[in-house]
Amino acid sequence: MKKIKLLRIATETYSLHILLRGQLDFMQQNGFEVFMASSPDDKVPALIEQQNAEFFPLPLSRKFTLFQDFWALYQTIVLILKIKPQIVHTHSPKAGIVGMLAAFLCRVPLKVHTVAGLPLMETTGAKRKLLNAVESLTYYCADWVLPNSNHLKNFIIDNKLSGNSERLRVLGNGSSNGINVNYFSVSEHLRQEGQLFKESFGIATNSIILSFVGRLANYKGINELVEAFEVLQASHNNLYLLLIGAHEELNPLKDSTKSSIQNNKSIIAVGHQQDVRKYLTISDIFVFPSYREGFPQALMQACAMEVPSIATHINGCNEIIIDKVTGILIEPKSIAKIVGACDFLIKNKALRHEMGQKARQHVIRHFEQQSLWKTIMDFYKEKMYN
Repeated sequence: MKKIKLLRIATETYSLHILLRGQLDFMQQNGFEVFMASSPDDKVPALIEQQNAEFFPLPLSRKFTLFQDFWALYQTIVLILKIKPQIVHTHSPKAGIVGMLAAFLCRVPLKVHTVAGLPLMETTGAKRKLLNAVESLTYYCADWVLPNSNHLKNFIIDNKLSGNSERLRVLGNGSSNGINVNYFSVSEHLRQEGQLFKESFGIATNSIILSFVGRLANYKGINELVEAFEVLQASHNNLYLLLIGAHEELNPLKDSTKSSIQNNKSIIAVGHQQDVRKYLTISDIFVFPSYREGFPQALMQACAMEVPSIATHINGCNEIIIDKVTGILIEPKSIAKIVGACDFLIKNKALRHEMGQKARQHVIRHFEQQSLWKTIMDFYKEKMYN
């Protein structure tokens, strides 16, 4: 049987390399001829090796750049006409509008767009209306829209972003890529690596480490997290905050937050890391105070590594965390709520351990990666042949 040609388009290589890690290679190994496209960077060689797929550069930008966006649309049309894929599947807002519009104009048989978080949730006024219109046009051009959480699907319906709710589908139990529960598991080797890291920073054995993984951005709640941490320091000795992620230029932190991260010796920022497991292994509490999410992989990773989590009660997070069972859900943008939840778990070591164990069992049952990949593959085949 002739292989189905699948083109996956994302705005940045980060989505293809990190958020969809291994998924394209799985499709390649199961009867698909896979191609991928995004704005290029120095991660492309590693991306090609990991995903086992041919890469094509596109001039996509997360910023609104009218001339460049039209040029990206033209280049995407040229690429589709060259490859002639039967399926175009986009991921992220800019890749969505450019990729779906190009696929629509080229009459690609199956056009699929994944929604993994909506920046417009934190936008108002004229800009919100513009983003709503762009999102609606993306959905109009797509045959199927795949929100990666049920709450995100409901948001799209409630805000009338899609003219046809029957074309909205959440695959599996949510998530864009699931979680590799064998890779994200505590081992003696990771414990040793984590211990070496603690020793390098002089972190005592009885210290409590709060951690965060993700972009260091305003919308991720980092300003509140850092302020809450400094409040907690007043009543808890040997407390550390471990920040794993790069600073976000499009949604930057307050200057005072940046100063605290730089000058507070108990705040350790290690930047973006390809492998976060040793950091999660030494974490006592994972804190994820984001304002908006799709289906956060970092939170699933923490759960798989048996770390109890404090997360905001927003879509995605509240489908991963069972409140007061596998972690604690709090309202967003509240320093006091972060302080209260952290203080409670710091004082309850046995509960932290119990929550961490239950968190791992929950993600194993509901978000195992291979199962989700097969569900996505079956979805492609069903829609191609029916």
